[in-house]
Amino acid sequence: MKRLPLLLLSFLLFPVTSIAHGPTPQKAKESVTINASVEAVWGVIKQFDAIASWHPDVKAGFGDGKNASDGTRTITLQNDGQLVESLDYYSDKDHEYNYRLKTENVTAFPVSSYTTNLQVTAGSDAKTSVVTLKSRFYRGDTGNTPIEKMNDAAAVEAMNTFFKNGLAGLKNKLEK
Repeated sequence: MKRLPLLLLSFLLFPVTSIAHGPTPQKAKESVTINASVEAVWGVIKQFDAIASWHPDVKAGFGDGKNASDGTRTITLQNDGQLVESLDYYSDKDHEYNYRLKTENVTAFPVSSYTTNLQVTAGSDAKTSVVTLKSRFYRGDTGNTPIEKMNDAAAVEAMNTFFKNGLAGLKNKLEK
């Protein structure tokens, strides 16, 4: 019975906050239907390092030209921040690729890491396509008490906005 008061005292001296953990992964997913064939849409987005040609949030992009695992690109955002991304998977046949953040820049984009999937599938008929972007990511500040502009909400908002703007830019380019 003498151990019970000691146990209670240890909880007072070493609060439960000492067992707090870091961030949890966040997710984002956006899709758009485009009035163009899968082949036409894929023709615009299949070149991994040519994202600046359709994404309005990307000022410039360049890469190694490889559309295969380990292909890389560097994108410059409208705020002049740069991110380096690398391909994990690429399938011309499935009109799909997966990429990840290779070099982060949390001042330019409040996310510390991400993996993203982009896929084009057939729409309701041969003249439409559905483009889907989905991602799993972590906030910019991975500590236990992130500042507001680097927390989970900021990361989710940034990723969803980036996806929505990109899909709107792609739709606009293809439906002109």
